[in-house]
Amino acid sequence: MIIVENAMVLAAGLGLRMRPITDKIPKPLVELGGVPLIDRALDLLVESGVKKAVVNLHYLGGMIEAHLKRRKAPKIEFSKEEDQLLDTGGAVSQALPMLGEDPFFVVNADIAWTDSGVPALNRLREAWDDRSMDALLMLHPVSSATGYDGNGDYNITEAGQLSRRSAQRTAPYVFTGLQILHPGLFRGSRPKKFPMTELYDQAQYKDRLKGLIHVGDWHHIGTPAGLTAAERYLAGSQTNYV
Repeated sequence: MIIVENAMVLAAGLGLRMRPITDKIPKPLVELGGVPLIDRALDLLVESGVKKAVVNLHYLGGMIEAHLKRRKAPKIEFSKEEDQLLDTGGAVSQALPMLGEDPFFVVNADIAWTDSGVPALNRLREAWDDRSMDALLMLHPVSSATGYDGNGDYNITEAGQLSRRSAQRTAPYVFTGLQILHPGLFRGSRPKKFPMTELYDQAQYKDRLKGLIHVGDWHHIGTPAGLTAAERYLAGSQTNYV
């Protein structure tokens, strides 16, 4: 099992589908169960052993920066996308000098998850293998995802090999926004702005894109309806637990 001490939290999005909530507050600071989404992610990263997290900023980035400066852990560094949004791939690529030469976590800031058994981030660490992987993605069944209304992202074999769905088809699993990436995945020249799917496809072609299926609950907080659904779900879970 590898040690993963660095992570990136993707927090620069405009949050357009979350309006009107995000008219005055960036989506990573939207609260779920009284806790900002970005703090939920950072708390779980700390529990998994992360010492430093790089957070990219764009829309209302000053609010996120001010909020995170109050945290004691992990150490926070900021990657500012002031001129333009760089998309997911461009965002991570720009932050690479701060992320080091070893595999690192990347976590979306518009999700929430709970674990059943071994924490998801620990499972990613335990499954990582430099010899066969450039990217390891955590997936969740579309059928039980809260706040997700898409057609799925990936198929997965028993060996954990991933294949992305074609444009005309559906897939049984959605990418959760939790992953481990190797810096070597970013070798080669690319435009400053590009999506991570380009690199996933590259890794898939080389048979170096692997995945795990999340054991627990997963919530996509992309819209006000998604937030409400997650709140109701968590409230019901707490009631059942008590």
